[in-house]
Amino acid sequence: MRRRRFLALLPVIALATGCGFHLKGEAQLPAETGSIYLSLPDDLSPFAVEMRRALERSGAVTTTSASEAATVVRVRVDRTGRRVLAVSARNTPTEFEIYYLLDYTVDRNGTQVVAPQRLELTRNFSFDESLVLAKGHEEEILREALARDLADLVLRRLESLPPAPPPAQTGPSL
Repeated sequence: MRRRRFLALLPVIALATGCGFHLKGEAQLPAETGSIYLSLPDDLSPFAVEMRRALERSGAVTTTSASEAATVVRVRVDRTGRRVLAVSARNTPTEFEIYYLLDYTVDRNGTQVVAPQRLELTRNFSFDESLVLAKGHEEEILREALARDLADLVLRRLESLPPAPPPAQTGPSL
């Protein structure tokens, strides 16, 4: 039985690998990225924590000042909250939407290479007033997951940056 399943999956695996499909894996930042500085409105926000972890996992070198960094990620807006999606007949919330909003730019060697980008992720969750503690914990878990997803999106954007142009040569002309 197992052998039949394996043989049935073999063509699917062959097609997937033949078309160039591969798992996402960890981001590999290009060498031109150099050291990275994160300019954040709140160093302890869920996004800030997750972004530092993502940079660490990718092997990036972070600095403590923008002047020391080759690449600067400037986060202008780092905001999270929740909105009511549905209410019961008694006008009590039964479903919420958690959102996480991020607005950022990227500078490399003093030049803006990523224009202001706005990212917003949302997740819905049901709410039961008799389970307030559990639902509060669920909301926190969802908020951290949104921050992790946003950090991965920013890291993938850094990964896709084009190579930096070579510095202009100044010297005697022939």
